[in-house]
Order: sequence, then structure tokens, then C-alpha cells
Amino acid sequence: MSGTPSDSTPGRDHPGERAAADPIRLLEIRDSALSVDEVFAAVGDAAAGGTALFVGTVRSHDNGADVEGLGYSAHPTAVAEMRRIAEKVVADFPVRALAAVHRVGELRIGDLAVVVAVSCPHRGEAFDACRRIIDDLKHEVPIWKHQTFSDGTEEWVGAC
Repeated sequence: MSGTPSDSTPGRDHPGERAAADPIRLLEIRDSALSVDEVFAAVGDAAAGGTALFVGTVRSHDNGADVEGLGYSAHPTAVAEMRRIAEKVVADFPVRALAAVHRVGELRIGDLAVVVAVSCPHRGEAFDACRRIIDDLKHEVPIWKHQTFSDGTEEWVGAC
């Protein structure tokens, strides 16, 4: 189901109710610290009535085990895959602006691993579009997580 409002809804023919002409503002994979402020600023839009932001952080545990740290690595096509996913979200929702940044390299507990934000004319659309992009990014973009546990074991986790 599309997040786009019905054309028969009063007031929905205003240009601000539609997707922006070029809503994909920031898509990157970085080996340096991420900034929530940067991503939030990237999706600012005067026609947006709702902005949804997701921040993924490195947690201290996974599946009942204590995590010491982790590293992310990405395939060279990862940014292109992020763009493909972003374009799909833009096609399905009236996105005014979209931004997604993922970290690679060694991270510590509490570090930001991914920051995603979407602005839309209304809050429900923004929530739905943001959830779609982070879920699809996690399942489809070739980014892998290598976790090290406090008991000395480690594991690789498929797509992140």
C-alpha cells in the first residue's frame, strides 16, 4: 500500500502535498562519526509537516551475550543499493526530503551506526517512509557486521 494520500482528499492537489522534485538529499557510507544534526538538517523542508528520524546505535548485548565491540564493512555497491532503496521509497511516499548515512569501521558501544531521516507533508507518511527505508537498508544493502563478545567469541551478521 502506498503512503501517498488519495487524490480525492481536499487540499491534496497543492504542490507541497507531493514528493519534492529531488528529495534524496544525502546518502553516504562513512568511516567517521555520524551526526544526527547533519542528517536532520538535510531533510529540512518548508512543506514538510512531519519528519521522522531513526538512529541506530551499537548496543552492549545481542542474543543474550555481552558485546565488546563491532565492525561494519560494506561492499563497493552499497551506496548504489542505498540509492535504489531511497528511490523506491520516494516513489511510494510523498517524500519532501530523505537522508541516510551508515558507518563502517570499528565502533564502540554507544556509537552511532546508522542515521536515517525522512520528511513528508504529514507525520504518518514520514513514519512509514522512514521505517521502510531503514528496514530495506538493513535487509538489502550489502553491509556486514562483525561482533566481538566478552567471552571471546565472535560472529558475522549478514546484511546490516
